[in-house]
Amino acid sequence: MRVFIAEDQMLVRRGIEQILLAHGVSIAGTAREATGLEDVILGSGAELALLDIRMPPTHTDEGIRAGVELRRRYPGFPVVVLSQYVEQLYFDELLAHGDGGVGYLLKDRVFDDVRFVATLRAVASGETIVDPEVVARLENRPTSGPLAELTPREYATLGHMATGSSNAEIAERMFITEKAVARHINSIFAKLGLGENANSSRRVRAVLTYLRG
Repeated sequence: MRVFIAEDQMLVRRGIEQILLAHGVSIAGTAREATGLEDVILGSGAELALLDIRMPPTHTDEGIRAGVELRRRYPGFPVVVLSQYVEQLYFDELLAHGDGGVGYLLKDRVFDDVRFVATLRAVASGETIVDPEVVARLENRPTSGPLAELTPREYATLGHMATGSSNAEIAERMFITEKAVARHINSIFAKLGLGENANSSRRVRAVLTYLRG
């Protein structure tokens, strides 16, 4: 996997580089500002873009805007955005271009290097993974359509799926068996109308439905 890192803070950028290299991940390139970033990333041969949301020149939303533009040009291009705080600005636009291949992490997750690299690899393979704090903000929102048909247990299971948790991890967090988790997931697929599709994962499509609300 070749990753392009766009992060304006040198120490954070160097730290991420060292973590990735230690786990056998190649660095396609780095940038400290967002000017012309999309073309630089696409020209680097990167297989995933890791973008800080707030970058020079204005330190507002340049990074995530670059991610949106990347996925507009190449739907499904894997993008992981990093943020110091929970911000949902433009997140819907990221999800709009392509099925899966999106990650949203808070920067403190980088320090769990094993899970961080696993998340990047999962997003590069087409999964969509969102920071647990972002998912926590979605749990109490009003639901409509197929999501409203889910039981509270099924909705909670889907929230855990959105964080990239495995069935075993979901079972541990919900204090139920893996068989119960599997039953919840099968029911989720049925209620969301997600049949088998050779071109995409039902799990990814379920998570996208959850995130889009």
